[in-house]
Amino acid sequence: MTLFSDTELFATGLGGKKVFDIPDSELILIENFFTKEESDHFYERILRKTKWREYEMEIYDKTYTVPRMISWYEDKDNPGADPKGPDWTYELLKIRSRVEKETQLDFNSLLLNLYRNGKDGVGWHSDREDNSGKDPIIASVTFGETRIFKLRHKFNKEIPQIEIPLHHGSFLLMAGTTNSFWQHQVPKTARDVLPRINLTFRRTNRNL
Repeated sequence: MTLFSDTELFATGLGGKKVFDIPDSELILIENFFTKEESDHFYERILRKTKWREYEMEIYDKTYTVPRMISWYEDKDNPGADPKGPDWTYELLKIRSRVEKETQLDFNSLLLNLYRNGKDGVGWHSDREDNSGKDPIIASVTFGETRIFKLRHKFNKEIPQIEIPLHHGSFLLMAGTTNSFWQHQVPKTARDVLPRINLTFRRTNRNL
């Protein structure tokens, strides 16, 4: 018998908006972008309704299964989109609408990541440029367990690394030249942590 749900343990942060004063980047964090009630609802619905799958990546001619689950959504009228891809759910459309209203931007694609526990994470990287251009705008929403989001400058090692706890219902916008000059990661942890769902909204064009 379940005595309580995961959502009762999720922290929502202190709230408010923070614009990071760092070079070569436009980085904005909004905590409590979604209320605790909204975040609980979205977490439970997305976790249950999403068709999660494993993702394999080739590195130096070897194939690895990345330590997280993913799902990809894309507007069907986007050139090159898979016509058999999943349809946007009601919850994802509501989240997308809120993100687009805040940013005054249109997004046509979404990468969902499920970090099942502390053994799941993602190493240092910048986002791929093949379908999003050199400096893509990434609008990131988090539901679930708080995990640390780290950034490091690619070229100036004297700039300290940045650590941002991404709480339940938070919103992070990476824009400007962030992708060209910075790498980011969500490190694994030995702590016993609950699942985290991360949504990254993007503007993709397969004709690039």
